[in-house]
Amino acid sequence: MTDTDLGPAASAVTGTPGDSAPARLLLDDARLADLRSRLDGDLAPQWRRLAEQCDLYRRTAPPAEHPLASITYLGSAAANLALAYRLTGQRHYLEEAWRWISAAVSFEHWGRAHLPDHDLDAGWLLHGLSLAYSWLGDDLGPERAGALRAKLALQGERLHDFAVANEGSWWSSSYWQNHHWICHTGLATVGYALGERAWTERAKDAFATVVDVLPADGSDMEGVVYWRYGVPWLATYLDLLQQTEGVDWWDRCRFLANTFWYRLHQAAPGYEEIVDHGDCHDRRSGHSVALYRILAARYGIGEAQWLADTVADRFFWREAYESGVRPGVLPEAWAELLWYDAAVEPVDPAATVPAQAAFEDLGLLVHRTSWDDDATLLSFKSSPGGGHTAWETSRRIDAERGWDTLSAGHHHPDAGSFVLASRGAWLLVDEGYSNRKRAGHHNLVLVDGQGFAGEGRYHVYADAPPTRTADMVDVLADGGFLHGRARTGRMYPDELGIESLERTVAVLPSGRVVVVDRGRAAEPRSWTLLFHSDHPGEQAASPGPGAVRHELRNGRAGAWLTTYAGTAFTGTAGEGCTVERVVTDVEANPTSSTPDLVVTRRLHTLRVTPPAARDLLAVTVIEPFDAFRAARGPAGPGGPTARLLPARSGVAVDLGDGERAYLAGPDGVLDAEGMRTRARAVLVAGGVTRVLGADA
Repeated sequence: MTDTDLGPAASAVTGTPGDSAPARLLLDDARLADLRSRLDGDLAPQWRRLAEQCDLYRRTAPPAEHPLASITYLGSAAANLALAYRLTGQRHYLEEAWRWISAAVSFEHWGRAHLPDHDLDAGWLLHGLSLAYSWLGDDLGPERAGALRAKLALQGERLHDFAVANEGSWWSSSYWQNHHWICHTGLATVGYALGERAWTERAKDAFATVVDVLPADGSDMEGVVYWRYGVPWLATYLDLLQQTEGVDWWDRCRFLANTFWYRLHQAAPGYEEIVDHGDCHDRRSGHSVALYRILAARYGIGEAQWLADTVADRFFWREAYESGVRPGVLPEAWAELLWYDAAVEPVDPAATVPAQAAFEDLGLLVHRTSWDDDATLLSFKSSPGGGHTAWETSRRIDAERGWDTLSAGHHHPDAGSFVLASRGAWLLVDEGYSNRKRAGHHNLVLVDGQGFAGEGRYHVYADAPPTRTADMVDVLADGGFLHGRARTGRMYPDELGIESLERTVAVLPSGRVVVVDRGRAAEPRSWTLLFHSDHPGEQAASPGPGAVRHELRNGRAGAWLTTYAGTAFTGTAGEGCTVERVVTDVEANPTSSTPDLVVTRRLHTLRVTPPAARDLLAVTVIEPFDAFRAARGPAGPGGPTARLLPARSGVAVDLGDGERAYLAGPDGVLDAEGMRTRARAVLVAGGVTRVLGADA
């Protein structure tokens, strides 16, 4: 069967909509009988979740009038209650389902504050209510079924017509964006439920592009929060397509095949919190048990099954009530049940997954000292807007068709930035969600106080020239070592005359970090290094001329942060670094569907500025320690041990405990105490030496 053929399962849903019972989506008789037989067996936990969710609906009420806020949750309520009825035959579930369905049917429009009938509210409701319509079938009765069918037909037509009229702009053709996936899945579901082939084909054509142009390494430029919000809809569509038309795109979609590994490596130690690159409402909105289940089932990923079990047992309810993302994890109960495959045995990632990883498309490198809860983690990234695939493919499509497809508004101006966590707490952080995105909200370098070109707005990369790119080169990510060089000079305004700006990060097995910033401009500039933390650091005694040292503490986590610049390398008795400690407040509305929702984050920012010069050379050494065991002050137990080594070319740092990092300069030559070679980097720890070759 080709991808354009309709199999026997689709024949019942491709005719003209009428008054006959709708086809039952995802639940043929055999599957329904199988599920019913397992509700008191291996599906008992999933049934309990569904029953509890349905009881929550019983104890609350749908809105009598359309609120200003989002109504996406109405679609999920209908699906959960309808599935509970179909599985049990208990009529109270049907009546409760109708109570929620009738509220949605009564609203003239779906969505009020932003793009009524044409965006997320419509997509969510079309999906959930169409599933409910197909599952409840004739049991709704002719009057109720007719009212629901008419509303679905009206809203489906509105969404379809908007997608067609706006092809080439906004979500209609934004292949890398969650709005595209959600709205087209809603359109597909209502199309299958009502037999509207034009709608299902529109969605199918859109997803045929999506599955081919998403990055094959599974990385998501929108960040973990939108990963957990948007990616389940990709799985939802592929599941619907396979079970309705018999078309299997699971292997074709390499993004879905590999995206669990991206999510796993963006888990903070302990798995409960997340690395919050990109637009992230908070550090707790990162888990979708349902998505883990279907990735485990379709790709045989035991680690995804293990994480689903772990979240369900340990983290689920805390995320449900603390997450800033709505409607959140609770309404996914129907999918948790349908997508669970007991045949996939759970596998603890600590036994199988390396502690270092690299995702080339997003220029994302991740290092953790182990998979233990108290490990140290660093995540470092650098890529063009949307990642390499989206940046390049969108430009090709746009040039061919005159479209605008990138829509990378959730991707921050953060190329070259990194975050650091240790012993269950955060030490160096991102700002989370922002509407007016700025490089200055990240651990980056400002030049004459300026960040990236095009910043200060929601979509930093809109209208950017093709040369405004960043990348990550000289990558090493295995065996306890991490190394990468982020080249970011092109991201800054042309008028600054930046000829080059790059950041090299090396992490050793102990979790100690060396950061080397090098830059060159056409004329002297003020180069300011930014370090953001949740709590203010304390200045400590300087280790020498041209160096500044701070002590960071957060709970059990601590780190010495020492920056060498200016006179530390020139050997002159010139002016030292300027050090400022300021507060950076970031406030944002994360969704136009709910205008009064505001998320805020306060950052405590350390600004280190060497004397103005054409050239920048700064070395920052970060030494994590156990704050419960280390006394305050560098002379006490747990004090810093790292020191710069004399170097004629490149940078050399003795980190203590047998760890050394030799990092080359632009010429690719290392000439320092204990090392003379031509290489990009030499990293030494525990008797192991790793060498990265010179640039070709």
